[in-house]
Amino acid sequence: MTFLWPSMLFTLLVIPVIVALYLRLQRRQRVLATSFYSLGSGQKAAKQLPGFRRHLPSLFFLLSLAVILVALARPQAQISLPRIEGTVFLVFDVSASMGATDAEPTRLEAAKTSAREFVLSQPATVQIGIVSFSGSGFTVQTPTNDTVTLLSTIDRLQPTSGTSLGQGILAALNAIAVDAGLTSDESATGADPVPVESAGQDAQSSGPPQEDMLVNLPEGTYPSSVIVLLSDGENNQSIDPLEAAQAAAEHGVRIDALGFGTTAGTTLEVDGFSVHTALDEATLQQITEAAGGTYYPAQGEQDQTQVYASLTPELVIKPEAMEITSVFAGAGILILMVGSLFSMLWFGRLL
Repeated sequence: MTFLWPSMLFTLLVIPVIVALYLRLQRRQRVLATSFYSLGSGQKAAKQLPGFRRHLPSLFFLLSLAVILVALARPQAQISLPRIEGTVFLVFDVSASMGATDAEPTRLEAAKTSAREFVLSQPATVQIGIVSFSGSGFTVQTPTNDTVTLLSTIDRLQPTSGTSLGQGILAALNAIAVDAGLTSDESATGADPVPVESAGQDAQSSGPPQEDMLVNLPEGTYPSSVIVLLSDGENNQSIDPLEAAQAAAEHGVRIDALGFGTTAGTTLEVDGFSVHTALDEATLQQITEAAGGTYYPAQGEQDQTQVYASLTPELVIKPEAMEITSVFAGAGILILMVGSLFSMLWFGRLL
């Protein structure tokens, strides 16, 4: 146990002083009583004295005073409380296919609606970051519990060209590492959205981008984190999403996924071309299985509240310093009330 104001504990020195004064007063009363009883008229009354019982109200008063003085020092105790704590990265697919209308009003807008509901359902102990990916992946919002900032970031997302699920996953992993202090890679700071593949042309000349990004993932223990993919599952760019998912599993990061669109698909106009696009549930399921997560069809019949609850990090037991002044103050008042009750019952008055 620790105290915010330990100097207040010196006030406990008043207790021995009060005890000494009380004992002196008792001795004085005994002397007076002996003189009175020696006259012979008080012998019967002497036999009716309450004995030790007469000291109990005073004892309760002293104990109450001591507890209240301890409360004035503002004690703190380490208490282990279960709570949901960690980081969730919402990884948005903003590829052109997410503009398809087989989810109302579009796949991307449906994903944004689900993300808003998820953000609003989370406790303040969960930090949420946002990554978007199309042909490349980059962090658009570092982890925060500021709901207004998160909702504003989600609103700004717009579809673009290309799709690389793997780069989206790796961008989120890198951002988690940066937030945990495992690297100082500026590409994941979120100050200015920078594609994670923009490590420079020199990096590409030394080896394939996929190998560079996977090999250069920061080592160390990643904090309790979850990556939530919001995608139609289509992938047409470099970096194998399954290898990225396996890398997430190796670092203890779970990947869940919400799928948007229909397996029948629809035809979409992209740059003057008619392109058929459909929800690829198989790919999303493989990714989540590789990273120990779960795939949820966003248009399924399951309770969305339960889905959002399952997307959060694991429940953790974390010791936390908590002030328990009120506990001591309440105990002191209770002891004082008990002593007062005894005094009224036995002597008909408060000491």
